[in-house]
Formats: sequence, structure tokens, C-alpha cells
Amino acid sequence: MLPLISQRTTSDRLYFEAPYTVAVRRENLPVPGLNEVRVNTHMSAVSAGTELLFYRGQAPAEMALDSTLASLSGACNYPLRYGYACVGTVAATGAGAGRSWIGQRVFVFEPHASAFITPVDALIPVADDLSDEVAALLPSSETATNLVLDGAPRLGERVAVFGAGVIGLLTTAWLARFPLAELVVIEPNAERRARALHMGASAAHASATEAGGGGALRNFDLVYELSGNPAALNGAIHSAGFGARVVVGSWYGAKQAPLDLGGHFHRNRIELTSSQVSTLSPSLTGRWDKGRRIAQAWQLLRTTDATSLITHRWPFADAANAYRLIDQQPATVLQLLFSYDALPRESVG
Repeated sequence: MLPLISQRTTSDRLYFEAPYTVAVRRENLPVPGLNEVRVNTHMSAVSAGTELLFYRGQAPAEMALDSTLASLSGACNYPLRYGYACVGTVAATGAGAGRSWIGQRVFVFEPHASAFITPVDALIPVADDLSDEVAALLPSSETATNLVLDGAPRLGERVAVFGAGVIGLLTTAWLARFPLAELVVIEPNAERRARALHMGASAAHASATEAGGGGALRNFDLVYELSGNPAALNGAIHSAGFGARVVVGSWYGAKQAPLDLGGHFHRNRIELTSSQVSTLSPSLTGRWDKGRRIAQAWQLLRTTDATSLITHRWPFADAANAYRLIDQQPATVLQLLFSYDALPRESVG
């Protein structure tokens, strides 16, 4: 018997109205069209690093929000909707979508909203063994998976990860499964350093200088810059050994990175690579696609203490204060989730 879900006609949607201004607007919701469904949201995850760029007005205005996602294909101009980590239940289907979807729990790369209309091919089913909270971390897990694929760690390598946010910690969890000689995390926040050790790092230090015993930390084979701080990129480069790879997973938005490409970088043939989850490396696309990568991302969430990354569960109606907290006290917030439980739930008929 299908669950009862009412016919919702409105949706509460989050908007970045201007820098440092967030609002939740109630708007009319259309009926699902051809090959479309309506999803009622249970939980959505805030990607603090990326979303703070929009909150603070630090994203480049000339680029699309995300040209690879239909839900984020618009320009980066205020007011704008953002977010890409919604977990909910399919409540209604349009023609061609198939009634079998009704009542199914799904993940969708969709901006924060209490309900939304989306094409059926955008739905990613959520398995019964995954909670809504863990499922909302899928984009972070997929990004970590992409970073490891791009870095291609090898047997016995020394690896450093700069930044122990959610992405850095999930990347560390993947890397800890490789037969590495050393896995060091560089993170100024003491609590996050402890989390890095919990995720499998062999050591965690407040700075590269501290890790190097007062001198520069050097001779890593593979270095990840995942802090979101442009100033950290020089530290990552200076930690790399001869012929080493530096993978930059941070998106700095409109912030500039003051690169030092002098003697150490120039003479040591260091390879500097960008890693971005919207696409797969051309070297992998003959065998890998997004579905295969997502399957690995689910596996990471199943086999890692992902719930421990969630520090805040926040009512969606109070979203403005959530972003204020992330902006003003970033060290206290690791992963914040919006909960939609306080909003009226729809039922199915």
C-alpha cells in the first residue's frame, strides 16, 4: 500500500538575496510535467565552503552556478538559489515518470527547498541501510572519491592533506585504506585534527612548519589542498617533493591565491592539478562514469563513521541564522544539515 501524501501546492525555498542576506520564501509549486516528479524534502546538507562564497559575495559573477546540473544552470547573480544535497520522498509523478517512484526515498542535486519538481532521471535512489542524514553527505563523498581518483595514490607514498573539513576528512578516510607510508593532515583546528586521526590519518598537525619540526614540511609524493584558504596553497606546494603531485580541490571563488612559484616549485618539477567533481578526468572516462563514481561514494559512506561529521541539525525555517553561525563561528561548524520536520508534511493519494 502506498503511503499517503497530500497534494502540495507550495514550497519553502532558500534564496541568497544579497551578500550576508538569506531568506526562505514560500512559492507556488507547479504540478509535475512529462517525466517529472515532486519530491518532499526530509533533509538537505549545507556545503559550508562553497555556500559561504555565495553568502559573503565572494563567488565570481561571470560564471554559471554549475553548468553540469540543470538545477544550478543559472548565472551567479543575486537573488540566487543554491545547494545540491537534498534527500526526500517522491510524492507525485507526472505523465511518463512511472507511479512506482511514489513513496521512494531519493537523493537529488537540488537547491535547498521543502519540496521541488525535478526530472525523473535526476533521482538517485537511497538504499534502506542509509539514513537521511548520511545520504545527504553524498556530494561530499563523491567529491572525496573524485579527489582520490585524480590524485592516484601509489604503494608506499607519503601523502599530505591540507584541510580537515568534511571533504578533507572523507578524503582522508579513503586514503587511509591505501598502503601508504604516511598520511599527514594539516589543520589548525584541534578538534578537526582529532577527527582526522579518527578517520585514519597517521598524524595531524596545526601547520606544515609544526609538522616539520620547526622547518618546512617537505618530500611528500602527493599533496591535497582542501582547506578553502588560498594562502594554504603555497604551503601545499612547499610540502611537495621532487616530481610530486599537488591536487587542488579547494574552490576559492573570487579570492586570489598568492602563488609562490619560485625556486622550490620551478626546480622540482611539481605537478599542480585542479580536481573538480563536475567532471571526471579524461584519463578515466573510457572506464568510469558518474554512476560508477557515485557507487563508490555510497560505499565510502557505508564504511566510514559519516554520522560523526554532522555537528548541527538546524530547522530550515531558521536558515538565516544557520549561515550567520557558519560565517561568524566557522570553527564550531563542521557539517550542518537543514531539517524540514517542522514544516507540514504532505501525503500521498
